[in-house]
Amino acid sequence: MADEKPHIAQTDKSSEDYDKGGYDAAVGAERGRQESVSLNRNVTARIQNPLAGIPLATLLKNVEDFAAEAGLSEQTALLQKGALVAQDPPAFEQVELLEEFEKDALRNEVLHKWRQPRALYFTVILCSIGAAVQGWDQTGSNGANLSWPVAFGVPDSGDFATDYNTWIVGVVNAGPYIASAGFGCWISDPLNYYFGRRGTIFFSAIFCLFSVIGSAFSQNWEQLFMTRILLGIGMGSKASTVPIYAAENVPAAIRGGLVMSWQMWTAFGIFLGFCANLAVYDVGRIAWRLQLGSAFIPAVPLVIGVYFCPESPRWYIKKGQYNKAFQSLCRLRNTPLQAARDLYYIHAQIVEETDIIGKSNYVTRFIELFTIPRVRRATLASGIVMLAQQMCGINIIAFYSSTVFKEAGAGNLQALLASFGFGLVNFVFAWPAVWTIDTYGRRALLLFTFPQMAWTLLAAGLCFIIPKENRAHLGLIAFFIFLFAAFYSPGEGPVPFTYSAEVFPLSHREVGMSWAVATCLFWAAVLSITFPRLLRAFHPVGAFAFYAGLNVTALVLIFLFVPETKQRTLEELDYVFAVPTRTHVSYQVKKALPWWFKRYVLRRKGARLEPLYKFDGATAHDQVIAVKGVTE
Repeated sequence: MADEKPHIAQTDKSSEDYDKGGYDAAVGAERGRQESVSLNRNVTARIQNPLAGIPLATLLKNVEDFAAEAGLSEQTALLQKGALVAQDPPAFEQVELLEEFEKDALRNEVLHKWRQPRALYFTVILCSIGAAVQGWDQTGSNGANLSWPVAFGVPDSGDFATDYNTWIVGVVNAGPYIASAGFGCWISDPLNYYFGRRGTIFFSAIFCLFSVIGSAFSQNWEQLFMTRILLGIGMGSKASTVPIYAAENVPAAIRGGLVMSWQMWTAFGIFLGFCANLAVYDVGRIAWRLQLGSAFIPAVPLVIGVYFCPESPRWYIKKGQYNKAFQSLCRLRNTPLQAARDLYYIHAQIVEETDIIGKSNYVTRFIELFTIPRVRRATLASGIVMLAQQMCGINIIAFYSSTVFKEAGAGNLQALLASFGFGLVNFVFAWPAVWTIDTYGRRALLLFTFPQMAWTLLAAGLCFIIPKENRAHLGLIAFFIFLFAAFYSPGEGPVPFTYSAEVFPLSHREVGMSWAVATCLFWAAVLSITFPRLLRAFHPVGAFAFYAGLNVTALVLIFLFVPETKQRTLEELDYVFAVPTRTHVSYQVKKALPWWFKRYVLRRKGARLEPLYKFDGATAHDQVIAVKGVTE
């Protein structure tokens, strides 16, 4: 199943040829440049615009040839203007071919970056509603855990509880994550190949819609387990596709803020799920059925509305359908000039990628996640941030908060109310990340929030030592759990899916995201299966202290191996992940860490940190500096 890339030039160089140094003059010459930064071994940490250094006449001729080959001859003049803007973003004011309204649109990308077409916002919001299914299901099963084990004769608490029953409850709760990690995530690559981003999302929404309805009608725990397995197929393919779809459609300046709407709607789904748990609390023996089945609600608008959204232009480009890609970009950008600029820039970078990676099928793409240096670094970084989402302990609360609060001495209603408070905090504190994720960056948010999550989780565990008769017992446990959620929501909440959706090259984006999501959901399954038994063996103090320690471990891994990606186009990130891991780790240990100690411990305000990345030619981020410099 080889990818179709009919408009991309190939060279006979292997990836080993590129791995010998930081530059390659031959490739640069083919493009009209003097030298090209290697996308496998960027030892100088230079980020290069693929159009930088190309003489004007050569660039215009390249665009003309591209337009003829892509079937866009009638758009040649527009594409040439777009290429001139993409070649040197901060200098667009000096491009004489531009009309004044086009210059205004380019200025507004910086001055009013949230002023985007309705089609763009509709796409991101509608598709991210799909995340609410995942959040709602977590909390539906959370509340249902208080009832369905008793209804099916496998109580996991009280006088009739056994270790066998505890494992059964854990396995049933883990069903969606087992299916997602083992199958659902991995079918997203062939589904995307044949049906596109929209088709894959539609497929997953169907599974998410009917499986939760089936769970409400199950008659024994085996049937409930099977319906949750089917739910996992939809969840896996959806979670592997929706963040990619959003990341490929939005501009770099606001990509983090919009793509993190996945986490926003997951948090909203968690909150609504807790609301539904409370709403049906007093309806009798069918309460748990309603709690599980109500998760079908957010899947309905996803099924109905996904084909009203434009398809990903990068997917069209990958399939060689440039005309459709341009039409899609015109719906997603404010002016045809911006659409033409992005179309040609994406095409130019894909040419660079293909020189290294070439053509591949599903199996070779998966193998290349671990063999091609540039892709391997993205695999490592995305795997760490996804694993960290389970290591931080958020899902011991999201999956089992009702059980935890009941263990703390709360009744069923009190446990549901406390869980509702957790869901509300999780949703409300996700909002700041819409702005901070593109301002402070993904890495910075993680490095700040993980230490806070560690101590709040430890404090919550230690509060279980307080005697249950003391009114402070339940109140302090709830307080520190809520505080933990407040630190999680703007950091490790939105970052993993946003980060993983943007770090892989287009050629490996589907299989790379499948790997990342499968990593996350596999460990979610492990957590779901083991936590009930862990709680019985370690008791709450030991269980919470164990996850507090995992937060510290995750902090170290992120500090060493996770590069920053904020405000870089998806194509510019090729150069970020071309920097060798050893170079990145050495910089963090020998330069960043001593600077942090001097600046924040010794309080030396004059301490300066030399940046890791150096920019060769103008990139899209420089447009921000240029425009703000003119207007201030």
